[in-house]
Amino acid sequence: MKFGKRLKQQIEETLPDWRDKFLSYKELKKLVRLISSSPTLLNGSVEYGKAAEAEFVYLLNNEIEKFNAFFMEQEEDFIIRHKELQHRIQLVIDMWGPSGTQPNSETIYKEEMGKIRKDIVDFHGEMVLLENYSNINYTGLAKILKKYDKRTGGVLRLLFIQKVLEQPFFTTDIVSKLVKECESLIDAFFPAKVEEKQRELVSEAVNLGRQGIFRNTVAALMTMQEIRRGSSTYSQFSLPPLNLPDSQHHDLVQLIQLNPSIPIV
Repeated sequence: MKFGKRLKQQIEETLPDWRDKFLSYKELKKLVRLISSSPTLLNGSVEYGKAAEAEFVYLLNNEIEKFNAFFMEQEEDFIIRHKELQHRIQLVIDMWGPSGTQPNSETIYKEEMGKIRKDIVDFHGEMVLLENYSNINYTGLAKILKKYDKRTGGVLRLLFIQKVLEQPFFTTDIVSKLVKECESLIDAFFPAKVEEKQRELVSEAVNLGRQGIFRNTVAALMTMQEIRRGSSTYSQFSLPPLNLPDSQHHDLVQLIQLNPSIPIV
């Protein structure tokens, strides 16, 4: 699948409030085509070439500012929500757990922990979507810069990508750490054997397959696998292959691959 179509599909499959935060790939592609086909550029005008490149870089910088503002806002929100989830778990344990302050009620305890578990799963899904947001926008920038250099004879990609690698939206360490801690919460407070875990995932997929977060998360994971897959076209501008160890990530993708009837679109 061509990147433009993949990006369009990913935008359609993400959360509604996120859809205008992605790379304006189609518009940038049109600009590259316009610049490269200009008679002035074809005739070798140095002045026009510099002006066109300056306009192109200006638009790219605006896109990066958009990515950073959105990414940092989401990251801050995730940090707060993660702490709130930890607090909720401890509160339920302190009130209705085996040594809780309230009359021991296994029913209330299970109900409250069930609500928290659902919120953790949704939260986990949103963080995966943000990781994918970083991946796909970086990939789009690398591809549009490659088109620009190829069509105009410029050498913009290397220097610009070096700048991109230092941007907040590209640095997903905090989000990745929160994802792992979220998975640890699930393992610690909602343990399940491998077989039970798979049955539970299948059940959830069937029930939630037509709802936003689950469907969008799986679509994001599959997109990340695709754009980060090692191939003969791998270069210094490519993201490394995505490694999915025994985690919620791997379970979700494997679930869809083994159960193709589960809807994700």
